[in-house]
Amino acid sequence: MIRCLIIEDEPLAADILRDYIAQVSFLKLQHVCTDAVSALEFLRTQPVDLLFLDIHLPGLKGLEFLRTLKNPPAVILTTAYHEYAVESYELNVIDYLLKPIEFKRFVEAINKVKLQQHSENETITIYSEKKTVIIPAQEIIYIESQKEYIKIQTTQAAHISKYALSKIEEELNPSQFIRVHRSFIISLSKIKAFNDHEVELTSKTIPIGGNYRDQVSTRLKGLFK
Repeated sequence: MIRCLIIEDEPLAADILRDYIAQVSFLKLQHVCTDAVSALEFLRTQPVDLLFLDIHLPGLKGLEFLRTLKNPPAVILTTAYHEYAVESYELNVIDYLLKPIEFKRFVEAINKVKLQQHSENETITIYSEKKTVIIPAQEIIYIESQKEYIKIQTTQAAHISKYALSKIEEELNPSQFIRVHRSFIISLSKIKAFNDHEVELTSKTIPIGGNYRDQVSTRLKGLFK
């Protein structure tokens, strides 16, 4: 079960989220808070896996609240405004839902949370800059082939290693990653948008290679339907 906390001051918006959560069997609503201060108090004493966080809260705003959390749970932001998208992704939120939130879009966001949770305990080990580096799979955004080297871009840093992309692909969990191009493997949980030609990640837009297009399109449309 994924334990959820709604932080939302608009009763109608909170009711919609409450209804959506009730329709997903693996989600459990812990509580609804109408401001950041009461949410902080709740988080001090109760376990929560996922926050549905409104940006425009009374008093302490949503993004300001998020910055106060040292070890935040997964976060899905909810708002009626587009302009905070870039800033929110810099805080490593899972997704950014625009109001009014459609159930289909809600489910897409929840699928991303599931993907991240499945990869939390997985790691890959590479040799980079004369040292062995252990990288949590959940931190990987994409892996890029650079001739005989690969670049592993994570949420924390970039690592360069003399390694074949096909070899590292064998070590990755196929339920969490997909090869979209002869030079790129991406994390499914870091996808923000996609079409038949490219995938938008948290920090980069990756092209979809012609030889991979049908397979990638089928996989992504099935995952985010």
